[in-house]
Amino acid sequence: MATSVKSSTPWISAFQGSPRPAPSDADALDRSRASRLAHVLERSGLAMMGAAGGLFVAAHLGRGSVELLGFPVVILAATIYAFIGFYLGIDLPPDAAPRADNVATPRVKWIERLSASGTFFAALAVFVSVWNIILDGQPNSLATLLVGGGFVIGVTMQIAAGSIARARA
Repeated sequence: MATSVKSSTPWISAFQGSPRPAPSDADALDRSRASRLAHVLERSGLAMMGAAGGLFVAAHLGRGSVELLGFPVVILAATIYAFIGFYLGIDLPPDAAPRADNVATPRVKWIERLSASGTFFAALAVFVSVWNIILDGQPNSLATLLVGGGFVIGVTMQIAAGSIARARA
């Protein structure tokens, strides 16, 4: 005759397979709201990092020999453009990511590659800009246009990938 030993200690009974109460719909709704809030905070933080990067690139461009790139409106535009790009392009919706069984359409993988490449080019432009600012270098016109062009292309790739992924989700 086998007997089951039940413990009066709650933490032990948790390991003995006692059934959990089913979560209510209110609990699921609260978790969903908390999850959405965390997701918006995360994306907003990434967007602020992008805006900071855009500000560094704009500062680098403003120090160059191209006078048009030194105007405050250009600095503001670069910052806002980077904010939008990093908000949309860094964190793709889950429906745009490959499924758990590793089966994904080539278009989905293409969107992820577009986002990753855009992030890389934008981050490379920010890195070169910060490097130049810290070392107090005087960029020539070609270097200024390469950094600015790489940044614009990278952020544009992020915006395109994020927009396509959200349209498909």
